[in-house]
Amino acid sequence: MGKIHSINISKAKGVPKEPAQKALLVKHHGIKDDAHAGTPIRQVSLLDIESIRLQIADAKTKKATVQIRPGIYAENLTTEGLDLAALKIGDKLRAGPTAVLQISKIGKECHSHCAIYHQVGDCIMPRKGIFAEVLEDGPIEVGDPIEKV
Repeated sequence: MGKIHSINISKAKGVPKEPAQKALLVKHHGIKDDAHAGTPIRQVSLLDIESIRLQIADAKTKKATVQIRPGIYAENLTTEGLDLAALKIGDKLRAGPTAVLQISKIGKECHSHCAIYHQVGDCIMPRKGIFAEVLEDGPIEVGDPIEKV
């Protein structure tokens, strides 16, 4: 079982997300008040803190112009202790007490380097990020469990 290390939201697309202590996952929508909510396949994005920590260690060679931290890659949920790479499309996750997510996409296309790539020197979402649809509503908080069901 893993946990939610960070919840990250933004009002606009194409920018790093800011941390929030709690949020509401809305069925068939995503995180309430997040700019990326409402898309059919990419309602919620997930990235593990373990991958971010590797990027922090490598930041000096990439010449990052911003601090590498949870949310910098525009992920909604930064997880810890959950092997995201082992998940497959269709797998379900329980997040917090009641929310259920279903994995809908592995990685993402990056046709041209986005603003995040230019600020950080790399974007790991195409390689490490996954996306999910919200099947069941529910509140989530930093530290809540997140696990495959």
